[in-house]
Amino acid sequence: MTDVEADGSVTASRDGDVLRITLDRPSRRNALSHSMIETFVDLLTDAATDDSLRAIYIRGAGADFCAGADWVSTNSSGQRPRTGDLVRRIPHTANRVIELVHSIQLPVVCSVRGWAVGLGCNLALAADFTVAADDAVFWEAFVGRGFSPDSGSTWLLPRLVGLARAKEMLLLGEKVGGSDAADWGLIHRCVSSAELDDVTEQLLTRLASGPTVAIGLAKQAINHNQHATLDQAMTQELFNLELSCRTTDFKEGLAAFREKRAPEFGGR
Repeated sequence: MTDVEADGSVTASRDGDVLRITLDRPSRRNALSHSMIETFVDLLTDAATDDSLRAIYIRGAGADFCAGADWVSTNSSGQRPRTGDLVRRIPHTANRVIELVHSIQLPVVCSVRGWAVGLGCNLALAADFTVAADDAVFWEAFVGRGFSPDSGSTWLLPRLVGLARAKEMLLLGEKVGGSDAADWGLIHRCVSSAELDDVTEQLLTRLASGPTVAIGLAKQAINHNQHATLDQAMTQELFNLELSCRTTDFKEGLAAFREKRAPEFGGR
């Protein structure tokens, strides 16, 4: 096996105005190596400033989505890392992936088959829309391995499913299947494995044909207003409204309404 195959890769391709990202290390359930995470951060950083993009799609190669960060390889050298290694490194690697998915002003869609564990689970939770197959399993495995949760899990889970269920997943390490994840509001939707690709593509098409600036600003306001008072939230909405009303898509939306037809948004 070559070093590239052992370390895995994160590949990206353009499909019109959709960026398709694949976590490609199926022999390790797409566990993310250091090099994979670095590539992932670079791809998302570039996407954040690419005005030609209108949506991002993230999937895993093979039967699983992502088994998290590859802690086995990271700790197999036998050499003790320098004190403070995690504090120095993780904000720029695993945490940065979650921050970018959460904050990028483009809709992010994940499709999940099989295992979504640790960082992989939190990546799916940070996305705007996660569609899971009915064989999917979401697992925050941190405490069961003897260390505390990271990559945003203690922020994401209580907001999505409430404290009681967040503690089930984080403190007890309970695994959650795709159907329960959808019922709990952890993800957007659960479908059969045979339907997963079609349902995901329909969602991507809908998002990529929408008013991209308005969608991005709405996402920004939702995130900002998790910490805001009502007055602060409405003020943020006003600033975003001022920006979105200056777009070509806003003019198209008004014209379509007047002419009683479906709008054709260009993402500008």
